[in-house]
Amino acid sequence: MNGVAQVRAFVRAGDRGRRTWSDRYITLFGLGLLVVLAAPAVGRAVSGVPAGADPARAGAGLALVALLLAGALVLARGLGPVAVSAADAAWLLLSPLPRRSVLTRTAVVLAALCAAFGAVLGLVLLSALGASDELTLRLFASLVTGVAWTLGGTAAAVLAQAFQPWDGRLVATVAVLVVAGAAAVVMSAGPGQSVLTGIASAPPAAWTAAATASAAGAAGLAARAWAVLARIPARAVLEASRRVGFAAGAFVVMDPGSLTLVAEDAHWRSRVLRSRPWPSRLRGAAAVAWLDWRRLARRPGRLALMAAAAALPVLAERAGGGATAVAAVLAAGALAVAAAGTAGARRDAGDASLARLLGTGPRALLAARSVLPALLGGSWLALALAGLDVAGDGAGLWPLGLLCAPALAAGALRMARRRPIEHAMPAVDTPMGPVPLGPLVWAMAGADVAVLGCLPALVAVAAGATGPLLAAQAVWGAAVLAAYCAAPRRA
Repeated sequence: MNGVAQVRAFVRAGDRGRRTWSDRYITLFGLGLLVVLAAPAVGRAVSGVPAGADPARAGAGLALVALLLAGALVLARGLGPVAVSAADAAWLLLSPLPRRSVLTRTAVVLAALCAAFGAVLGLVLLSALGASDELTLRLFASLVTGVAWTLGGTAAAVLAQAFQPWDGRLVATVAVLVVAGAAAVVMSAGPGQSVLTGIASAPPAAWTAAATASAAGAAGLAARAWAVLARIPARAVLEASRRVGFAAGAFVVMDPGSLTLVAEDAHWRSRVLRSRPWPSRLRGAAAVAWLDWRRLARRPGRLALMAAAAALPVLAERAGGGATAVAAVLAAGALAVAAAGTAGARRDAGDASLARLLGTGPRALLAARSVLPALLGGSWLALALAGLDVAGDGAGLWPLGLLCAPALAAGALRMARRRPIEHAMPAVDTPMGPVPLGPLVWAMAGADVAVLGCLPALVAVAAGATGPLLAAQAVWGAAVLAAYCAAPRRA
């Protein structure tokens, strides 16, 4: 028995509330119930795998796989991924015990998460490419490929946590995945359809070879990451453990808004920024709001990711989501991009003392802070609608994106300034069961103002864009933003 096992055994021996056989039975019963509940969904997914190769579906599916993998890598990089509990961080991590032994439990949890997420990724890959023959072999190959990609990406994130050069490689990998996803969407609507058809209709031997190569590469990265665990810096693990602890606390108390502040603080805490002179031509509220522009300009990767995300509506349409899914992606994407420019408003809502010390009025400051989210949200929506037009799935409605910019800014500011979830609110009975009203009200805050400000645009989409409706959207959106800024009380 090694030192770590002896320490844990000593702690468990002195714990009167240690796990019993009934606790283990409940755990196993819960896992079995999870398998029983997930089995029908997996069976439906496998039985619904198409037999033919469709370039549009293959392009959308490959793009979705690339974006899911990129999102998982970004999440792993942001959280750690190697983190320990608060007790282990306080007592075991900085002790003379072998560090790899202390982190073994974390490595097992990461491997289990990789297996689960990789299996989902493999099912998505198989559903996108289809299976003309040998369904069992293709299913096995796709599952192995998905798990291998996820395991290799997580191992690369572990190496990036330990060594700075690997962090740059991980960021480059995420950028390549985003570009590959956009390229897959473009290929599905152009001359690259033959390439997608060839990938989807490749023989089972090619799928097996790809799965074998992916598994070999992932095994090599995993072995290197396992060796690195013995000398990973304690500072990196402590920082990751702190972030995971904050995220877990926000999840327990159901306060998703605090996750944004945690992620932002984690990003800027380890960076040394060059001092910039205050712009001499800006005065008052405009000078204070200028900090939001500087903050966004220091993160060009986020701007590139926003621009690449404009292809998501085309991806949703090509994946067979229909008009409802495309509209949902457009609305969610525009609000999310607009909210990326509201960090200052979020800080003001949490602590308004700094804004008061700077000598700016709340109405003027809120109006100045609305310029950046309006520019971001309106530009993204116009770009996404233009992408639908280029792909042949739009109706020439891209000017509505620019006209909806004020309404999107009002909705994003309301999202940034909303209060935490009020869990004391009652539950509402619905046909699907009781729904807590507090999280529902919190989730709708911001979207309600944006929908209200985009009413003429919604009518234009339903009835066809006309000159009067476009003019009405321009006037009505500006009026909604002005009314929201005139009442700067926190939402």
